[in-house]
Amino acid sequence: KRMELYNTHATLLSIDAIKDCLNNYSDPNEITWLITVSCTGMSAPGLDISIMQQLNLPNNIKRSSVNFMGCYAAIHALKMADNICRASQQEKVLIVCTELCTIHFQKSADMDSVASGLLFADGAAAVLVAGDNTAEGLQINNFYSEVALQGQEDMAWHLSGKGFLMRLSAYIPQLLKTGITPLLKNALDDAGYERKDITHWAIHPGGKKILETIERELELERKDVQVSYEVLRNYGNMSSPTILFVLKDIMQNLNGSESKIFAAAFGPGLTMETLILSHE
Repeated sequence: KRMELYNTHATLLSIDAIKDCLNNYSDPNEITWLITVSCTGMSAPGLDISIMQQLNLPNNIKRSSVNFMGCYAAIHALKMADNICRASQQEKVLIVCTELCTIHFQKSADMDSVASGLLFADGAAAVLVAGDNTAEGLQINNFYSEVALQGQEDMAWHLSGKGFLMRLSAYIPQLLKTGITPLLKNALDDAGYERKDITHWAIHPGGKKILETIERELELERKDVQVSYEVLRNYGNMSSPTILFVLKDIMQNLNGSESKIFAAAFGPGLTMETLILSHE
């Protein structure tokens, strides 16, 4: 029953997100690659086929799916799209992240079920990555990721006969407390940047304690991560689309000056994915 709900509503949410993304894009038929991202439902044929049908995309469009990676999956999909576009400047890659977290609510009083029920929400977001520079938007500069293997059991997402079951440990903020500062340094070193180069911070709002921990450990001011708090308050944690909501808000409020954005998202593993973007 849960997957029936997913198959019905995930397509509708995805189409709305894609239409919003492509609002000013002249010809969707120029899209050469479709990447669907989700951890809350799967089927075969999948969401990618449904989107192709609904949008009348070419039947020879190239397709990939990022499944079951959780909250950091959008950055992983952007990494895939970036590699595709670097290999060929003619590529135009459409990514859509769609999650229906609420269909996995459990009638249980255990802390994992209660916490996930309070925190997670439904949502979808789409982004277009192009190999050329003809469209306005953000430029992808660099990706960097690490896995804190000691956190494998602290954030997990398991299939079961009762639905998808979430494991959320209270230890996650502590893992990020010890890991976020070296992660930032390593990400900046890998990209050849310094901290002073970063003008905006796009932090995945995995929860209030996570945001407070990162704000404190990176010595950020509340205004630096205000967008993340607002997305959490207005939409909840939607898993994979959430970081795209944060980036969209930041992008829409850039004042025209040169900007560099440090984005970070976290998920099962415990995986910490980062992305640096720029706007000139």
